[in-house]
Amino acid sequence: MVTEFLESKLDEKNAVYVEDVPAGEGWLHLIKKGQTFRILDLEGNQAVDTLFINANNPEERYSVQQTVQRQANCLVGVGTKLYSNDDNPMLTVVADTCGDHDTLGSACSCESNTCRYDLTKRYMHACRESFLKVLLAKGLDKRDQVNNLNFFMYVPFDEKGNLNFADGISSPGKYVEMKAEMDVYAVVSNCPQLNNPCNAYNPTPVRMIIWD
Repeated sequence: MVTEFLESKLDEKNAVYVEDVPAGEGWLHLIKKGQTFRILDLEGNQAVDTLFINANNPEERYSVQQTVQRQANCLVGVGTKLYSNDDNPMLTVVADTCGDHDTLGSACSCESNTCRYDLTKRYMHACRESFLKVLLAKGLDKRDQVNNLNFFMYVPFDEKGNLNFADGISSPGKYVEMKAEMDVYAVVSNCPQLNNPCNAYNPTPVRMIIWD
């Protein structure tokens, strides 16, 4: 499949919300139905782990399984509809200048750092802790941490289904933009990972932008 790129016509100066999220930090914000949400990779190769939760029914969340099955593709890009566990479209990717975003690798954790890298890596900060911090502040908890998207993270797979955490393919100024099909909470961990090339071994800030 050829990766498709599509630039947005939206101008940041017309946005209703703009915030930079520091490297390694979490972020949670309401995206209303009909609004457009952009994640901007400011310095390049920064993995942005992302969950979506129905703002009116927290038991409905983003589903990797439904999304992959619906589009018959393990990578996310222009035109991808992000489906919930209730098989409802939550958001649609309407613009993308990077492409091939991962939705299989899930979030890093203390446990995965130990298994993949070294026992001494267990105590390094990980995305699951960032997710939990912002979820708890909203009255949610560990049970709401489902498998997530990894925007700007490149995890190619071969004909046998083997995954490879490869060098990033993003660069400064790349972005992905989604239109909300329902009211959702966007939950982000701006990945602190230092052990694989998803962040070019150097976590950096990203920008969140919302338009009406």
